[in-house]
Amino acid sequence: MIDSLVDAGMNDLISDLQALIRQPSVSAKKVGLVECANLVAKMMQKAGINSEVLYLDDKTVPPIVYGEVKSKANPAAKTLLFYNHYDVQPEEPLELWEDEPFSGTVRDNKVFGRGSADDKGELVTRIKAVEYFLKETGNVPCNIKFIVEGEEEVGSVHVEQYLKKYKEKLACDGVIWEFGYVDAKDRPILSLGMKGLLYVELIATGPSRDAHSSLAVLIENPAWRLVSALKTMRDEKSGRVTIKDWYKEVKPFTKQELAVISKEPFDEGEFRSEYGIKRFVAGARGRDAKKALVGMPTCNIAGFDSGYIGEGAKTVLPAKARVKIDFRLVPGMVPEKQLARLKKHLKDHGFSDIEVNFIHGEAAARTSIYDPFVKKVDEAAREAFGSSILSVSSAGTGPMYSFVKVLKAPCISIGSTYMFARIHSPNEFARIDLLNKCTKCMVRIIEKFAA
Repeated sequence: MIDSLVDAGMNDLISDLQALIRQPSVSAKKVGLVECANLVAKMMQKAGINSEVLYLDDKTVPPIVYGEVKSKANPAAKTLLFYNHYDVQPEEPLELWEDEPFSGTVRDNKVFGRGSADDKGELVTRIKAVEYFLKETGNVPCNIKFIVEGEEEVGSVHVEQYLKKYKEKLACDGVIWEFGYVDAKDRPILSLGMKGLLYVELIATGPSRDAHSSLAVLIENPAWRLVSALKTMRDEKSGRVTIKDWYKEVKPFTKQELAVISKEPFDEGEFRSEYGIKRFVAGARGRDAKKALVGMPTCNIAGFDSGYIGEGAKTVLPAKARVKIDFRLVPGMVPEKQLARLKKHLKDHGFSDIEVNFIHGEAAARTSIYDPFVKKVDEAAREAFGSSILSVSSAGTGPMYSFVKVLKAPCISIGSTYMFARIHSPNEFARIDLLNKCTKCMVRIIEKFAA
């Protein structure tokens, strides 16, 4: 049985994961991306998956890796597409890592390193599931395809262009998304959607150069200008965005979705303990907290930069202040519309002098809970993990909307990422036992999808 091959091949799986971790591939810094793409392609070839490294016309854009295995016994079968990414977040702050960020150190059932969970560990489980099928039977029961991109961590800027350019090559009947969380009780969470995103930068300008802070009686500090603007955009008590018409197109949950949300387990105490907080925004509890996670918009200050923040004191009035904000969007919200509303809001509130720079935007997507694909993936998860949790949507963002729009295929997120695996943080890790279960889950998904 293929399960025995999975168990026997764990050392090989870990070795492949370590090789990927040890190849830095930081999209924000444009470091090691082509090298990592070539490594992924070689790994696929080694597993028996035909692979290509594909580019857009602009060769400065990081490539995608395309993989394909056609079913010999049933070439007319449906096609399952695995979407993943080979790029990772920056490794900073370095001083907080217990091991080297790109070491792939193995310790206590964990593989440590940037990208170990997000997303190289997940990618390896998909590749290995196909490899073990080929080793066991010399075939796959349905057609399999892979698309592995190199810009997910910077907003998948060009993935829609890739999907359109290689639409025929990537045609499929269902998509397994690049990751999936596993909760504190080792239950995989099947997410049927992802929130959208509007990421902007606001810049306020003060004097022509940094000035002595004693002049603050006469010169307005641009940092205060931004603080004043920010306070008009969000209600502190409710957490709601106060920009006019911000929620105008938001689609309410259906009765069926509310039923799923109500059943979804969520340990509030453990969550608060993990993040060292005493309460949730607006004091949310129970179903309201779960509704917020899967389907409520946000306004988050991702970074604020102005003046002097080094050691000691420097009495300075800065010439410029800058803030980066990410707004999570839900189905019905269009990033371009929301951006226009933000600009109008600032103008109407007397902040037309603040520069607004659009950085990234993508719409939200959600697969129907009644899609037959959902039942098959859920059955596979229960068999491999022992149980599963169905979630209306992930709280995070990815380019799922582009896949649904271009490929017209349902997308489901499921994987091996422990929910407290410190992704995007120092000491990121992947749990080896969950990598094992996830590989078995992918095997079962392939089997059930073919049936």
